[in-house]
Amino acid sequence: MQQQIKAVAFDLDGTLVDSALNFAAICQEIGWPAGTPLLEQLAITTDATSYQRAFDIIYQHEMAGAALATWMPGAEQCLQALAEQGIPIALLTRNMRQATDLTMQRLNMQIELVVTRDEFAAKPDPAGLLHIAQQMQIAPEHILYVGDYVYDLQAAKNAGMPSCLYLNDNNQHFSEQATWTIAHFDQLTANLTRR
Repeated sequence: MQQQIKAVAFDLDGTLVDSALNFAAICQEIGWPAGTPLLEQLAITTDATSYQRAFDIIYQHEMAGAALATWMPGAEQCLQALAEQGIPIALLTRNMRQATDLTMQRLNMQIELVVTRDEFAAKPDPAGLLHIAQQMQIAPEHILYVGDYVYDLQAAKNAGMPSCLYLNDNNQHFSEQATWTIAHFDQLTANLTRR
């Protein structure tokens, strides 16, 4: 892995941090069927009142999650190790900017290049990752995107980037779509840094 990877981009929720967002509960509160893709459904909601109500519920849950977010095991140490090796780091999240900034401030997360859904179309659209590649001036095939959900893997594929799936109890069936998988951030640190 180390030889071809020159930079690493990360997803936020469920990858670097646990914000305990309950997407089923959000859907239930809005009145959408469980499993409804929130941002995609919001985008096609044409009734202004319904849109604002759904937007507000999603906003409240995201901000509450940001206020409670904690580091995933080994994630903070991984970022520190990458920084010490001079490996560029970026963040691409489907979260809104306000919740992302709150999470990063609370956890003192040192990542300068941060892209949210407020700047570019949400994953699996590759626009955010391609922007990151452009800003870093590194070819997409040399940037690893690390995430925990199928949208992360699809976005990486759409951008021509290798992907790494951070495994949890609910996402192992996505493994075949990932370039690599890790069960703990120590594995990523060991693979990407020189000892």
